[in-house]
Amino acid sequence: MTREAYHKALQNLQAEVMEMGEMVENAVKKSVEALQKRDKKSSEEIIRNDLFINKKRFDIEEKCLFLIATQQPMAVDLRTLAAILSIITDLERIGDHAEGNAKITILMGDEPLVKPLVDIPRMADIGLSMLDKSLKAFVQRDAETARLICNDDDMVDALHDQIYKELLVFMMENPKVIRMATYLTWISHNLERIADRATNIAERVVFMVTGKMEELNVSKY
Repeated sequence: MTREAYHKALQNLQAEVMEMGEMVENAVKKSVEALQKRDKKSSEEIIRNDLFINKKRFDIEEKCLFLIATQQPMAVDLRTLAAILSIITDLERIGDHAEGNAKITILMGDEPLVKPLVDIPRMADIGLSMLDKSLKAFVQRDAETARLICNDDDMVDALHDQIYKELLVFMMENPKVIRMATYLTWISHNLERIADRATNIAERVVFMVTGKMEELNVSKY
């Protein structure tokens, strides 16, 4: 492989990571929309499409390992490939969280909600914003923006804690809502994990740019 072809391959990998990121973002958005509309058909589609996210992850991983084995990259190129391997793992896990929420929506059926869906969509919006920022920081090699993403993670943690406490009170006051409240707790937990994984991606961006591993998700909340 010529040097020009090698750099082209790296650029193509970066583009594929962004494509995978878009697939994952869509899955998360649609899972929350399906929850709000109690849309079983859309939820089933999210579950089916998770297979394509998984396949995308394995395709990118295979190409990364091929470049590492054949080109023996050094310095920033090696860090870039290592970062990509970590980023696609977190993206695939975010896809799993979206799939999990879709499955929970199906389990809910038409049972009335315990509380209006206000904080859960807010969690999703913040988590998606974090993911978008972290992927843009990856493309732009922007370590400073990546470091700031952890501030948003604190907001998601606070919302998750608030939702958990509210649902716990509902369950204590009325045992009949335990099932539905538990489902909403699971969904909130999945969204909280999405924000954590967006922070993981930001950490890999910092490593890729600076060569230093920094833990960004030490919560201040």
